[in-house]
Amino acid sequence: MATIRNLTYGRILRRLPAPVFRLNHRSNGNLRFDHVKANNEGQTRRTKIICTLGPACWSVDGLVNLIDNGMNIARFNFSHGDHAGHFATLERLRTAIAQRPGARVGVMLDTKGPEIRTGNVDPTVGSKVKYEKGQVIEVGTDYTRPCTNDHLACSYKSLPTSVQPGSKILVADGSMSLKVTECRPTSVLAEVLNTASFGSHKNMNLPGAVVDLPTLTEKDIDDLVNWGVRHEVDFIAASFVRCGQDIDNIRTVLGEAGKDIKIIAKIENQQGLQNFDEILTKTDGIMVARGDLGMEIPIEKVFIAQKMMIHKSNLAGKPVVTATQMLESMITNPRPTRAECADVANAVLDGSDCVMLSGETANGEFPNEAVRMMASTCVEAESLIDYDKQYDYIRHAMLDNDLVITSGESLASSAVKTARDLNAKVIIVLTESGNTARLVAKYRPTAPILALTRNEHIARQMNGYLKNTFAEVIVESLTLEELVAKAIADAKRLKHCVAGDTVVVLHGSKAIVSGTVSFLRVATA
Repeated sequence: MATIRNLTYGRILRRLPAPVFRLNHRSNGNLRFDHVKANNEGQTRRTKIICTLGPACWSVDGLVNLIDNGMNIARFNFSHGDHAGHFATLERLRTAIAQRPGARVGVMLDTKGPEIRTGNVDPTVGSKVKYEKGQVIEVGTDYTRPCTNDHLACSYKSLPTSVQPGSKILVADGSMSLKVTECRPTSVLAEVLNTASFGSHKNMNLPGAVVDLPTLTEKDIDDLVNWGVRHEVDFIAASFVRCGQDIDNIRTVLGEAGKDIKIIAKIENQQGLQNFDEILTKTDGIMVARGDLGMEIPIEKVFIAQKMMIHKSNLAGKPVVTATQMLESMITNPRPTRAECADVANAVLDGSDCVMLSGETANGEFPNEAVRMMASTCVEAESLIDYDKQYDYIRHAMLDNDLVITSGESLASSAVKTARDLNAKVIIVLTESGNTARLVAKYRPTAPILALTRNEHIARQMNGYLKNTFAEVIVESLTLEELVAKAIADAKRLKHCVAGDTVVVLHGSKAIVSGTVSFLRVATA
């Protein structure tokens, strides 16, 4: 895909690009009090929700509740736990899904990735080690040496060659900042910029540094092959992706058995942003991972990076997830802050296909309330979007930026325009690989997309991360006309349309043909 002009990493370092993404929601004078008091209860949510599983929700009853409240993808965080523990949770999830026939919940394996951590705290100083502002300490690469009040052990052997005097080191989610003053063969000296205390094995970030660590660690490879492929997960969320080759390496590890697993590249460092265009061409989707990203670039610029990544992903037709601290306060409170709700809404208005909950569902006190709040906030934001104008913008942006439109994409775009012109109530897509549904979703139709496939795995993927897409599985062997008739019957059963409504149908020449689109037709329900 060609680089989209005016949206580059350099812009993040300077200023917000204008325009970022013309969402054409009812802005300026078009927003009225009527929109504030409008009751959108019962409206179908288009944006998908990813929930991280953990002790707060991983019982069968807890998982059923998450499904009922709106979970589309269950995220397994492999930064914690072991294969046996995750498998036990997967079995409970499958039991929960069986209690909700028709619920197609995707399974996501989120890799741990390469991490830099502090060492063990010396027991003689207590459970936490404390450093005072202005103090100069040694940060050493002998990970067996304990952390004391004048020494901080670091797991990253190449630290002295990756930083230089003046470089920043952030420790424990940024709770302590260090400024490097001297680089030695196996350690660095650094000034403590703020007083802080923390326990063992805290994360460390090196903003702006090129980190000499593989994107896939030995643990990640083991997790992918011996858990992800073995248990047929639907998505891999790949941590700390830095270049397009990282995606190629992951596909190689997944091999033939895992070739249909969708890879979501998590962009959470400066290298990932700099190489975003090449990553986007190779990945199946993007995750805006704002946690570590906020340590790698100035935190006040994270929102610009978010808008840039969402914008480019939208034009590429690649689903994009916005993640991290979206409703963080609901870990301990039954209601979010106003700023958190605005964050979720703005992610939707920016163009996110999915939004994600982490600690809110994994170990929070109010997991169900968090999912409900996220779902209702998404619906409110979606009610402000003019999807016809979104279609116009995406279509014109593709042409203005000289981006390649394939024949399949052209027909998908035409399906959306036809549905718009005829006020069709649903767009029915018959697809083997899910690619046709993805291309239709790219053009943001007002009508819902009902995607039918023979593959349960593909159905979970489409239902899990494609905006405004709802998937069904075809089990019978049908002719093309029988298939279309069944699809329309399913659309009526799911209340996407009623008898007499106009529907648009997109299908292949042999009913469902992988990777090709052959016919576009208009039908009456």
